[in-house]
Amino acid sequence: MNLIDLITGSAGNQVAEKAENKFGISKNQIIALLAVAAPLVISYLRKKSQENPNEADALNNALEKDHDGSILNDPSQAETRQQEGGSILDHIFGGQKGQVENQLSQNTGISMDKIGPVLAMLAPLIMGFIGKEKQASGVNSGGGLGDLLGGILGGAQNQAQAEPSNPINDILGQVLGGGSQQSSGNPLNDILGGVLGRETSSEKQDGLGGLLGSILGGRK
Repeated sequence: MNLIDLITGSAGNQVAEKAENKFGISKNQIIALLAVAAPLVISYLRKKSQENPNEADALNNALEKDHDGSILNDPSQAETRQQEGGSILDHIFGGQKGQVENQLSQNTGISMDKIGPVLAMLAPLIMGFIGKEKQASGVNSGGGLGDLLGGILGGAQNQAQAEPSNPINDILGQVLGGGSQQSSGNPLNDILGGVLGRETSSEKQDGLGGLLGSILGGRK
């Protein structure tokens, strides 16, 4: 299973349908948000794991204990684990969580009062995907997580480049391309800032904002 499969496959669609029913947001908007949020979360976790061995060990323990991938076979867990998902995002983004949510809200058209709860539903799904990939790769310690997460992102980037006509792949290409830039020592600037909010208005129309528009039928 790769990142594209998570976003466009059965689990992603089922969670999107649940979020659509719960929050009154279109399924396409949820899928578009997942296409941006999944690589963003994975990129952020990779940076934290590479920069702090304690964070890597904590992530490894969390994946082994709470995120074995079973949610991919039972996506209904996403709704029941929404509170847990909020705690996950609090830990990943820390004090920058509000800024992340604001940028994602601007680029998906999901209102600020709903973006957090929707992301909280998506977070356990993303973590379950990482946990399943960890099991499949045989990584059993925090030391190997940086390479594992980098491989997930690299595989998705390669697929996005190979199939640029698919709007979801286009979005992944934009996000992952921006995530590889080294603009500063701040993970939020490196991963998020250059991708989700700092284009000029003309670039934004042709960039991620325009791609999301193609997914959402022009809805911003």
